[in-house]
Amino acid sequence: MKKELQRILSGFIRLHILHHAAERAVYGQWMMEELREHGYRISPGTLYPMLRGLERDGLLQGIDDPATPRKRLYRITAAGKEALREARERLRELFHEVEGGGPES
Repeated sequence: MKKELQRILSGFIRLHILHHAAERAVYGQWMMEELREHGYRISPGTLYPMLRGLERDGLLQGIDDPATPRKRLYRITAAGKEALREARERLRELFHEVEGGGPES
């Protein structure tokens, strides 16, 4: 995949992570498998910094899983829920505009 497209899709991936973290705690390996089912081929070297960035931004809270060494679980925070809510609204608007049949470049 070209770098330009990867940069665009990285926002979709972050949104996908927040979506699933709102449903249940997620962890990196599961998230990579989930994203793969949707056609995203993402490496640990890309995903884990993304998860840490969402955590640093206050959108996710990471906790070490006491049952499994080296496994970190991520849950959505209140700020993450608000960001997800707003992103969904903007995504709906964008989808309608993009799918509205306007001219393509």
